[in-house]
Amino acid sequence: QVQLVESGGGLVQAGGSLRLSCAASGRTSSGRTFNSYARGWFRQAPGKEREFVAVISWNGIGTYYEDSVKGRFTITRDNAKSTVYLQMNSMKPEDTAVYYCAAGDGIRRIRSAYDFWGRGTQVTVSS
Repeated sequence: QVQLVESGGGLVQAGGSLRLSCAASGRTSSGRTFNSYARGWFRQAPGKEREFVAVISWNGIGTYYEDSVKGRFTITRDNAKSTVYLQMNSMKPEDTAVYYCAAGDGIRRIRSAYDFWGRGTQVTVSS
């Protein structure tokens, strides 16, 4: 069984900060752990499509962000804990969404590139 378990969602005021975590466990059908996968974050606001937020390469060297979160959000990973983080600073009401953790091969911003997903965690930013 493979699993991505998210935590850290909640309510925060505009300008505040929140850190999301996503712990991974198990091996895929290819025998790999999630430490060898790129790890990404997506979000979906009410009435909108799920959109890419950030991704980090398997070794933590490469990162890519959606333009709207650059300079505010930081994605990191701790392979010793099989966990990826999304530090969200200077948050805006527009950041309100369900945030999903994902894993896949390569640094991509399209949903189909990710094979594994968490259940999602709600993030709400008040004005």
